Amino acid sequence: MTARLKAIWLSVNASYWFLPALFSLAALLLASLTIYLDRSGWADFLNDVTWLQPARPDGASNMLTVIAGTMMGVASTVFSITIAAVAYASGNYGPRLLTNFMEDRGNQFSLATFIGTFVYSITVLRTVRAEDERPSNVEDAVASALPGFVPQLSLLVAFGLMLLSVAVLVYFLNHIPSSIRVNTVLKGIGARLLKEIKELFPDENGGTRPHSAPEGTPIFAHDTGYIQAIAFANLERLAKKENGKLKLAVRTGDFVHPEVTIAYWADMDVTADCPDDEVRAGFTLGSMRTPSQDMQFLIDELAEIGLRALSPGINDPFTAVTAVHWLGAATAELARRDLTRSYASEDEEPHLILLEDDFAHFVARGFGAMRSGVATNRIAALVTFDALVDATSTLDDESRRAIIKQEGDLLARQAREHLVGPELEAVEARYQQFLIRVER
Repeated sequence: MTARLKAIWLSVNASYWFLPALFSLAALLLASLTIYLDRSGWADFLNDVTWLQPARPDGASNMLTVIAGTMMGVASTVFSITIAAVAYASGNYGPRLLTNFMEDRGNQFSLATFIGTFVYSITVLRTVRAEDERPSNVEDAVASALPGFVPQLSLLVAFGLMLLSVAVLVYFLNHIPSSIRVNTVLKGIGARLLKEIKELFPDENGGTRPHSAPEGTPIFAHDTGYIQAIAFANLERLAKKENGKLKLAVRTGDFVHPEVTIAYWADMDVTADCPDDEVRAGFTLGSMRTPSQDMQFLIDELAEIGLRALSPGINDPFTAVTAVHWLGAATAELARRDLTRSYASEDEEPHLILLEDDFAHFVARGFGAMRSGVATNRIAALVTFDALVDATSTLDDESRRAIIKQEGDLLARQAREHLVGPELEAVEARYQQFLIRVER
C-alpha cells in the first residue's frame, strides 16, 4: 500500500490538474470567508480609510468580470505556451524528459494562480447587488452602508490577486524560455542526480561488498510494466517476520511481465507458506520509468542528451560537453560512496538483500553509454578524458581507479576507429596525459 500511495503521489506531482484544483478550492474558501466578513460587518473599517475609495455596484461588477475573463484567457495562453515548450523540449532533448517538465513547479503554480484568481472573482461576483435590486434577506439589507451590497474587503482581495497574477505572468514569461535552455535542463537533471546519490548512498566508501544470499524459491510477477517504486522498508519487515532472506532479482526501473522473477525466498523453512502476494504488493508497476528511486534513469537522461547532441543531424558537441561534466560530477560522487544499502537496524543482519550495482556498472551506464558518440568528436573526447581524471581526484580505492582507467582505454580504442589526422593526434596526446594522471 505504501508503494502504491507513493506512486500515486508521483503521478499527481507530475500532473497539471492537482495544483489548479487545490488553488481553486482554496480560492473558493477564501471568497466565502471574505464575503462572510463583509456581510457580518467585520470589514466596515475599510469605509473609514480615506485614501481607499469604496467601490460602487456597477464598478465592482465590471472589475470582477474583467478579472475573471482575463484570467481564463491568460490561463489558456499559459497552458498553450507550456504544451508548446514541453513538445519542443521532448523533441530536442528526448521524450523521457517529459516527466521533468511536467513536474516543473513554476509552470504548475502559474497555471494554478490564474485559475484560482478566476474562481475567486466569479464567487465574489455573484454576491454583488446593485442599488435597484431587492435584498434577498434582512442581513443583506444592513450588510453595507452603501445602497445594494458591495463586498469591499472581497474586492480588495480580488485586486490583490490580480496584481499577484500580473507578477506571476511576468515570472512565467521569463521562466519558460529559461527552463527549456539546454544548460538549465542539464543542471536540473545533474543536480537531482547528485542529490539522489547522496540520499541513496550516505556513507563513505569503506570497501564493503554487496550482500549475498543463495537463490531460493522464486517469486514471479503477475503484472506487466516498469517498476516505479519498491517498498524496501516494508519488505525488510516482512522478511524479518518470516525469519528468512528475501533477495530482490530486479531494481527500480526494470521492466517485468508475468512469470518474470522479481525476488527469491532464501533460508526459509521448507514447510513455510511463503507470503508471495505480500512481496508483490511491495512493487508498484507503471507504464514508464520515473526518476523516483531510479537514479539510473537520471544517468540515462544525461547520456541521451549527450548522444543526441553528438548525432550527425544535430552536431552540437558543446551540449555533449555539458552532459559529460555532470556525468563526471556524478561519477566522482559515486566513486567515494559505499554503494551497498541495507534497511535493517545497525546491529541486525539484513533480511532484505537488494540487487546492488557496483561502481563499474554506473561508469558503464554513463560514460560507457556515451562512448560511441564521444569517440566521434575531438572536443567531446578531450573533455571526457579530463572528466574521468577529475573523478579520481579524491579516490583512494585502486579497484575503482582501475575501472575509470579501463573506461579511458576503451574510449581511446574507439576514437582510433573514427578520428584521423590532427584530431586523432590531439586525442592520443590527451590520452597519454590521462594515463599519467590516473595512475598517480
